[in-house]
Amino acid sequence: MTLLAIDRGDVADYLTTLIYVYAILIIVRIVLSWVQQVRPLPYNRVLSAAVGFVNDVTDPYLNVFRRFLPPLRIGPGALDLSPTIGLLVLFVLGGIVAGLIRG
Repeated sequence: MTLLAIDRGDVADYLTTLIYVYAILIIVRIVLSWVQQVRPLPYNRVLSAAVGFVNDVTDPYLNVFRRFLPPLRIGPGALDLSPTIGLLVLFVLGGIVAGLIRG
């Protein structure tokens, strides 16, 4: 029986992959919010569950930035910059942590 060794590089690569997956979920959230503003999505159980999953996964992280950065008022609407700042912080801090793990 052969045991596979996991080194620090593997852990850093795994963390980097998780960061990319989370960033993709945030981008999906951005696109869904734009689509829902232009044309509301029809009710579908599967679609509703998928949108609910994306919201449930990304809301806790984005709410951290919403506390410090209120929506930017533009005319009758508002622009939420928290996903943009969240992605920036995610990539910067994630890259630093992955680099520290990698050594």
